[in-house]
Amino acid sequence: MDEIPDLRKKLPKKLGTLLQDIAHLIHENGGHSLLVGGSVRDLILGQAPHELDMEVRGFKTDHLAQLLLPKYAAEQVGKSFGVLKLKGFPVEIALPRTEVKNGTGHKGFSIEVDPNLPFEQAAHRRDYTINAIGLNPLTGEILDPFNGQQDLREKILRHVSPAFSEDPLRVLRGMQFIARFHLKPSPETISLCQSISMEELPPERIFDEWKKLFLKGIDITAGLNFLKDTKWLKHFPELDDLVGCKQDPEWHPEGDVWIHTLHCLDAFARERVGIEWEDLVVGLAVLCHDLGKPSTTKIGEDGRIRSPKHEPRGEEPTRSFLSRLTNQNDLIEQVVPLVRRHLSPRTFYNDQASDGAVRRLAGKVGRIDRLVRVAAADIAGRPPRKDEFPEGPWLLQRAEELHVKDSEPKPIILGRHLIEQGLSPSPNFGLILDKCFEAQLDGKFNDTKNGIDYLKNLLFPI
Repeated sequence: MDEIPDLRKKLPKKLGTLLQDIAHLIHENGGHSLLVGGSVRDLILGQAPHELDMEVRGFKTDHLAQLLLPKYAAEQVGKSFGVLKLKGFPVEIALPRTEVKNGTGHKGFSIEVDPNLPFEQAAHRRDYTINAIGLNPLTGEILDPFNGQQDLREKILRHVSPAFSEDPLRVLRGMQFIARFHLKPSPETISLCQSISMEELPPERIFDEWKKLFLKGIDITAGLNFLKDTKWLKHFPELDDLVGCKQDPEWHPEGDVWIHTLHCLDAFARERVGIEWEDLVVGLAVLCHDLGKPSTTKIGEDGRIRSPKHEPRGEEPTRSFLSRLTNQNDLIEQVVPLVRRHLSPRTFYNDQASDGAVRRLAGKVGRIDRLVRVAAADIAGRPPRKDEFPEGPWLLQRAEELHVKDSEPKPIILGRHLIEQGLSPSPNFGLILDKCFEAQLDGKFNDTKNGIDYLKNLLFPI
């Protein structure tokens, strides 16, 4: 047991005060509290946690909830789990418990809450040693029965015990931990993960870990190579197919499509914008941008390796991969167009595309700024080549001038304008509106007044 009293001072002031208030309340009523899990790990790494995970001994769940009630509204999460969330506060309080696997799936556990279970026994059920550390908020003492601090110092990801294998999600948690904290998995952990199947996991739990990879990962290459080393890529066949898919060494000296994709993802991670949805859409598009290559790559008579039409052919594997991760159809529908057109910035630049073409591109991809981010990552993912990317700034400037950088063009002429001209709703409405929109995209009008003039000339030519 090491004493590091200054560790508590690394907490943001409001969180530190909240932690002390709760800890004193529990102590004054005969209980004992610890800060545990990711909260302690982050403090040791010098990162301020955004929420508190506490473990409290000496009370039954109902008693603890009543004790907190005068000051904090405690909501019980799962009656048998012994977990309380404080409404309006970033705090989760758990009573120590044991878990025994007695069925399939992530709910196939027998859970026993034990208010007096020693910390070491409770920590035995945690996933990795770096998450099995406790901090006494009143004394500053650190409890570290599995040497998690040493593993953090040595940048090692190590499982706590063989019970690790009872929840397959822990493999994917390892993926995002490695990417976030620059960790190297221990050989024993890799070996254990190779024996674990993903079949029991529901998609929403899987996707949560992928999101953390894209939104927080620094070394995404290391995280995804962990999946490869543990033979978990087989659960994501669209990604597994990238391994060994050859590329022309002149254009891709870095290696196969898998290696290229990893370099692209690390480039993406260096340029995140900090807006969760935007980074998630772009990150997924970068991951999927070359999923069409395995089915299109051929070696020509000249010995050159080409992947014709891999952009549109990437749609099907992208949809297949993402639909198994999430039921967020709006997310999938925003990623797919970026995959289908990730080469457009270069072709548009080379062809010096017209205003109408740029507007139409915006209509197809939704946001040109996203497309440029994907293309930039693609270009950056070919070391040691250091290609310039003039097409990015060029296309962004064109899109900015045309007011379609971060949104698709919206039709100016609508059905009500046709009715105002004396037309009755009919199947021809759609055809007329399409003609007006095409004219708008070609720049023949850009406001309602001129749009109505165009409509009148279309309906009543002189």
